[in-house]
Amino acid sequence: MWKEYIATASINEATTILKEKGERARIVAGATDLILELKRGNRKGIDTLIDITRIVNLGRIILDEDDVIHISPLVTHNHCATSKLIRERAYPLARAAWEVGAPQIRNRGTVAGNVITASPANDTITPLIALGAWVVLASSRGEREVPLSQFYSGVRKTVMQPDEMLIDIAFPAMRDYQRGTFIKMALRRAQAISVVNVAIILSLDESRIREASITLGAVAPTIIHAPEAESYLSGHELTEEIIHEVGRLTVQASRPIDDIRGSAAFRREMLRVMTIRGLRALRDGQEHNGFPFNPVLLWGRDKNQVNTSRKSARHIDGSSIRTTINGKEYHFTNGYNKTLLRLLREDAGLIGTKEGCAEGECGACTIFLDGKAVMACLVPAPRAHGAKIETIEGLASNGHLHPIQQAFIEGGAVQCGYCTPGFLMSGAKLLEERPHPTKNEIEQAITGNLCRCTGYYKIVQAIEKASK
Repeated sequence: MWKEYIATASINEATTILKEKGERARIVAGATDLILELKRGNRKGIDTLIDITRIVNLGRIILDEDDVIHISPLVTHNHCATSKLIRERAYPLARAAWEVGAPQIRNRGTVAGNVITASPANDTITPLIALGAWVVLASSRGEREVPLSQFYSGVRKTVMQPDEMLIDIAFPAMRDYQRGTFIKMALRRAQAISVVNVAIILSLDESRIREASITLGAVAPTIIHAPEAESYLSGHELTEEIIHEVGRLTVQASRPIDDIRGSAAFRREMLRVMTIRGLRALRDGQEHNGFPFNPVLLWGRDKNQVNTSRKSARHIDGSSIRTTINGKEYHFTNGYNKTLLRLLREDAGLIGTKEGCAEGECGACTIFLDGKAVMACLVPAPRAHGAKIETIEGLASNGHLHPIQQAFIEGGAVQCGYCTPGFLMSGAKLLEERPHPTKNEIEQAITGNLCRCTGYYKIVQAIEKASK
């Protein structure tokens, strides 16, 4: 899929390579979107990937002295969903980040990547624009700031130049007089693209609204505001009559299309309903309903584990990928231009990790990469260089099955067996993170794993049994 994979150790190195390669290169962190685009042929002419995951201090969420929150380019959706700062001072973004994909996707996918992919259905862009965010772009020519509202020029199009790298996402932290929320409507509860999403932020003067920001996703070529609805709310209280009128005005701002996920008429009606629900939740203080106080991350015990500060590495045909899999050292001289899933199956001979969809949808390829559960089909193979990997073959220890493996056998939770390795890996990481999970936490943990044989009752019961 690519001819060269370069893991850089500094921003300067990355921008220098971008200057040299131009349109033929792309920055990767999570790569969850880019790998699919390359597979599908949506991104043509790209032969170089520049991996920035080795760069120190690019995974930070900080609040500066001006009360501005900064999100670095390696901050993942799970980082946002669990960040105390984001949850308290930018709640709509925390909720949107948690709505993205499943734990394995949120462990790799970055907020910066979501912003750059530029799909109008991407969840985190909507609250970021509502928050008044801007981005900082760096190149060998210097840095520039671009308001996020001016960053997009169309569907999957931005104003970024080929030699630029996004190094910061910034926005004012919400004040104590502000309340906000994010609502997503999709075709299933997890692992689904938005049919419509809405972010609402209200500035209040007691019960009266001083100012409103309402942004809409998946109803226009880019994320848009609902200006008439925002203006109408100013000076009003959230009565039922006002809320319904705002719902009507919000629909007028939208320009939805008919596609496979829903008709334009359906999107308009759902937009109206979701706006009404969001405003009611804010009025009644219920905007946090359904959002977990302590989300399941599938990070295991060490939630602060970061794999950075290694030297630069260039992977081309014949170069080395040295990694540790299930405690054993491996040395590969091929596989540099494939996914980690293919490297594990074809080159390491570890076929327990299954390929179901190869698109990050089914979870059959779930493995642990540097301690976190990820989808191996969406990880570039060279990312394994210097990393520690665990697969289903390493779950048993000293000839004894892992408790979750034993529980699946005893409870008949294996079904046809194809999806089982992924469920076992997710369940094992959950039990490492939370030895005695609730049923809701078990359900959160397996949202990224699909079983096509039957229901999930025996699977959930087996994980409950293993926890005991």
